[in-house]
Amino acid sequence: MKKSISLILFILLSIAIQSCNDKKQTNQNNTTVVDSLPHQEIEETNEEIEENDPVEPDVTFPKRGNKIADFLPKLDIYEVQYEAEGDLNNDGLADIAAVLKHKQGNTLKRPMLILLQNEDKSYHLDKLSDVVMPAEYNDHDFKLYDTESINIENGELTIDLYSYGPSGTFLSKFKYVENDFILYYMETYFRGAGGRSGLYYDYEKGEITETETNTMKEDEPTTSQTSKAKTKKYLFENTSITDFYN
Repeated sequence: MKKSISLILFILLSIAIQSCNDKKQTNQNNTTVVDSLPHQEIEETNEEIEENDPVEPDVTFPKRGNKIADFLPKLDIYEVQYEAEGDLNNDGLADIAAVLKHKQGNTLKRPMLILLQNEDKSYHLDKLSDVVMPAEYNDHDFKLYDTESINIENGELTIDLYSYGPSGTFLSKFKYVENDFILYYMETYFRGAGGRSGLYYDYEKGEITETETNTMKEDEPTTSQTSKAKTKKYLFENTSITDFYN
């Protein structure tokens, strides 16, 4: 009897072990691991990004000539955008101020030339500035100023930039003081929500006046503050009329 029980227990144990082995083998046979993101080869490239505006090369401006076109660089990258005529150095001869524009880019710098007339009616390049005139457009192809003008009168060169937007309005005057062509007078105006501000620079008085106007009130009250300006000459060659006070 004991032998029979032992034999039965042995048979049941063997069946249980075999069943476990079968399940283990089934799981092993049915399990598959799949990579959800298949491997891709990334190809490196050395392509350069093409810029919208051409690169400005170093240019040389002729020193003497008989007309404005004689002072354009030989690379033929500029054209005359604005010009004005009048006596700047009080010698009785008509001088020329000219603003040049790059032929292939509205966001590039605009050189400005001061050509003084000689006794023989020719001209010589007396002053050159790459910064006095701002670029015509910004990087988003937005024209910065609604109107622009230059003029020569009473020995002064005026450069006026008008904008009803965030660029502001700049009214500037340059004149010769001895041999230096300097910023002599400046007015700037900015409009914003609820007010407008102004700045007035006077070289002769050595003063800067700042004004603030509250346009939210009916009578538009204005406050002003005048302070002494720095004792320096803002030379035409390296003065940006839109940044000189920053």
